[in-house]
Amino acid sequence: MGRDLTLLARYAEGLFWMARYVERVENMARLVDVTQTFESPGREAESWLALIRINADEKGFAKRGQAPTADAVKRFYLLDRDNPTSVPASLELARTNARTLRPLISTEMWSQLNAFHRDMTNIDESALHGDRLSRLCARLKEGVQTHTGITEGTFFRDQGWLFYQLGRQIERADQTTRLLDIRYHLLVPAGGGEALRVAELTQWGGVLRAAAGYHAFRRVAPAGFTRSDVVSFLLTDPHFPRSVALCVEKIEWFLGRLRSRWGLRGTVAALERVEELRGGLMGRPVDAIMADGLHHFLDGVQRDLILLAGEIGTAFFRDWRPLAEGAQTQGQTQG
Repeated sequence: MGRDLTLLARYAEGLFWMARYVERVENMARLVDVTQTFESPGREAESWLALIRINADEKGFAKRGQAPTADAVKRFYLLDRDNPTSVPASLELARTNARTLRPLISTEMWSQLNAFHRDMTNIDESALHGDRLSRLCARLKEGVQTHTGITEGTFFRDQGWLFYQLGRQIERADQTTRLLDIRYHLLVPAGGGEALRVAELTQWGGVLRAAAGYHAFRRVAPAGFTRSDVVSFLLTDPHFPRSVALCVEKIEWFLGRLRSRWGLRGTVAALERVEELRGGLMGRPVDAIMADGLHHFLDGVQRDLILLAGEIGTAFFRDWRPLAEGAQTQGQTQG
């Protein structure tokens, strides 16, 4: 009973990507929900085009030959199975990986993911408007959270669990930067009187709610919080589950566990990349980062996360093929 089982590279890769695809579904739901919440009357297309840009999906969307209207972008992310960053594509890829992982994952994990896939890949276009869209996003988030809870309660804690967690945390950190980025340049600018300040803080509250962090933030934030407080919370708070810093800390722990408990020596390059990520996050005050350009900084964090995933894939998976062109592409997918 104390025998350690060797984890095949294809299983490590499948678990890593299954976790990423499932996490991506929840985060896409959050991005869509917050975009709808803050679309400005008369500027709906601008708000939805920002979602395309932040996900680096301009080329993929342009191939559809459609104008970047709100309806077209919603269909692109919630209905288009040929878009690799869409909800149905992510669910299909998660389920495909789960099917190959049947010898490892629990029956409960497989059953729930299979049912979730069935229910959410037949979304009707009528669900993409108004309150129905908000309800759809809530169902997507709840489905992923159910998967996460079942996984936490039933998945055996061996090497496979560590690779699953690595995928999940990398995807989560990446998506937190995108959630922050998509709103930052569309929010009401600072200054201009008390009315504008109230509107700005209301919008930042919406960003926090989209990240499931509003109540946690209010526990630690000053009464008259600023945009810098929100950015700092989402990037560097050591206790909030979706902060980039905590995700990086967990990634380091999982890599260290693979090395110390399971003797996997290929973690060295990835751990070095984690140190670089941490240094970039914690090395400068948030106000200085924002003064120099928050979008540029977030872009750099996203590139570093892609490189980190590449270090893990090169060391442990069968045939890792990092994206040669454009390391900023959101939709990293299995080769």
